[in-house]
Amino acid sequence: MISLKTSARTIAVVAAAVFKESVRDRVPVSVVAFTVLLMAMSYLIAQLTAGQDLKIIKDLGLAALSIFGLMITVFIGISLVSKEVERRSIYALLSKPVTREEFLIGKYLGLVTTLAVNLGAMTLAFYGVLFYIDQSASEAMRAAWPAPATDPRLLTAIVLIFAELMLITAVALFFSTFSSPLLAAALTLALWVAGHFNADLRQFETVVDAQPLVYLTRAVYYLLPNLAPFNVKAEVVHGIAVERSHVLLTLSYAGVYISALLLMAVAVFRRRDFK
Repeated sequence: MISLKTSARTIAVVAAAVFKESVRDRVPVSVVAFTVLLMAMSYLIAQLTAGQDLKIIKDLGLAALSIFGLMITVFIGISLVSKEVERRSIYALLSKPVTREEFLIGKYLGLVTTLAVNLGAMTLAFYGVLFYIDQSASEAMRAAWPAPATDPRLLTAIVLIFAELMLITAVALFFSTFSSPLLAAALTLALWVAGHFNADLRQFETVVDAQPLVYLTRAVYYLLPNLAPFNVKAEVVHGIAVERSHVLLTLSYAGVYISALLLMAVAVFRRRDFK
């Protein structure tokens, strides 16, 4: 029990250090500022499309949350380990009573906390724009909307966006344990793109007759992260309810995949020799 408490305390210290360093970094601040600007600009752009302004703003806002959250994940996540190695601070850290497992998990939780804070700021800005539109709209305009401007169901899409970003953070951390920052960024982005089109691999057997290739694509389908279930933007924008079972299953899938990635990252990091 004492060792578990000590380990949790150590992980919390590492996570807090990562969060403080990330907050000082200009990248998250710039991304949040740019996202706020983009959401404000989306309102002006939407005026060019009569009757569709609310849908456009919701689409752009949710897309901005996803894309700029991904930027934070990639630009900070890929350097979580390599930065310590380049500064040679990894030697001092590992000489202290900090295990490699505690180091990696603390780094991961610190970046997830940074993501949560930045995503929270973006969400507040998003709802601020929607609230302004709601207050300035006429009753006739509100009646034509498929869902209210400040629809709470938008939070479902945002929660799944955050879960997806947590998974991608684990991917970035895994690649950063054995590759350079540039290669880790390329691999993480490639996996993010592949994950959104992963469902197409399941239908590959209807296109080709070569059985070995079918088995290979099926194996790739199960190994790569399937990110399609995390994308419910179209549903919430059009006021379509997302089943609670879908949300719970998707979050459970993210939890299992993240756990597997962290275990692999720890296994790889244990084998690295920093002497």
